[in-house]
Amino acid sequence: MNTILVGAQWGDEGKGKIIDVLTEQADVVVRYAGGNNAGHTVFIGPKKYILHLVPSGILRPGKRCVIGNGVVVDPLSLVEEIQGLRRLGVKVGGNLAVSETAHVVLPYHRELDAQRESLQGGQKIGTTKRGIGPAYGDKAARVGLRVNDLIDPARLEEKLSQRIRENNEVLKALGAKPLSLKKVFTEYRAAGKYLKPFVANTVVLLHEAMRRGEDILFEGAQGTFLDIDHGTYPFVTSSNTTAGGACAGSGVPPHRMDRVVGVMKAYTTRVGEGPLPTENAQVADLLHGMGREFGSTTGRARRCGWFDAVATRQATMVNGIDGLAVTNLDGLDTVETIKVCVAYRHGKKRFDFVPNDARLLGECKPVYAGFEGWRTPTDRVRQWKDLPPKARAYLKAVAALSGAKLFIVSVGPARDQTIFV
Repeated sequence: MNTILVGAQWGDEGKGKIIDVLTEQADVVVRYAGGNNAGHTVFIGPKKYILHLVPSGILRPGKRCVIGNGVVVDPLSLVEEIQGLRRLGVKVGGNLAVSETAHVVLPYHRELDAQRESLQGGQKIGTTKRGIGPAYGDKAARVGLRVNDLIDPARLEEKLSQRIRENNEVLKALGAKPLSLKKVFTEYRAAGKYLKPFVANTVVLLHEAMRRGEDILFEGAQGTFLDIDHGTYPFVTSSNTTAGGACAGSGVPPHRMDRVVGVMKAYTTRVGEGPLPTENAQVADLLHGMGREFGSTTGRARRCGWFDAVATRQATMVNGIDGLAVTNLDGLDTVETIKVCVAYRHGKKRFDFVPNDARLLGECKPVYAGFEGWRTPTDRVRQWKDLPPKARAYLKAVAALSGAKLFIVSVGPARDQTIFV
């Protein structure tokens, strides 16, 4: 079975843990979009692993991992990540393949990202400044370098020379320091040499795996409302984070996909700027006070709010979500009355869908339904029938409002804190 796993909110839904759990039944795990601006956190026993580019399947023996053509790869970051995993005793070798046609993030992308963000002033997007947007911009403009350029020193030097010369003019105009071709070439040539054994034609690799009848899990980054087309533009990332991106970012056609699993928290969070209709200081204080909701990539405190069923219902439509994985249920264990947004109001107008105008969405007020909290710990529960009745009622309501069947409930970060419904 080929499964696409997507975030159904604004990212940070706990996908890393759900991917790790589902990988037990998969043979191959594919990352299909985004860059090292994403982070997946996985706990195995007392050990905490934070992954940025390498698929979470790397933590399970016998699984093969693929970084697909839709990903933008920062070679220095990837080398550092592989070395870090090896130091932790994780095997990284023939079990990891990197697409030869994935685009490369270069130092001028990071500089441009930072400079453009600073020029935005009060209209900041909230980028991680990892160069992801400018790298995708070069891809669309057909001037980007790809992994097959990175591993060929002569091509790398030729293309870098041209691109650094051009981008240095832009950086100087923005008041930033120009880059040294010699320094960048030396660093990236070394990274290319290190990564060369991992580079492959991953489209062929994946189709060969399907011919053998192997199960593939497609691992999304970020969330539905950070999608470049379907998110709260311009407060979005630069790739297609939705289920359709799995096909374009891997080379596996739509008719070979069997199901889509949408991951969502039992509440809502967002990192960075942009509208978040259900944002609530009480919820944020509660979760931050528990030591939760800090970004695994940036360490930034996430913005928090009540569950937004309007958004998740739209995510179900856009992605074709078959099953829901609801995470962090235990984060609400102490709440007396839990709110769920069932519609938006803007003046006299009611919205049952997410407006495509980010400014309008930011002005919308949530219409809430209230649910009685269960006021008892759930982190030790392992069976659906053992969850408090009020917790089950809340989860059923969330699933019904989102328009998909409940598949998984997570009550903590550990593998065994997972309930299959």
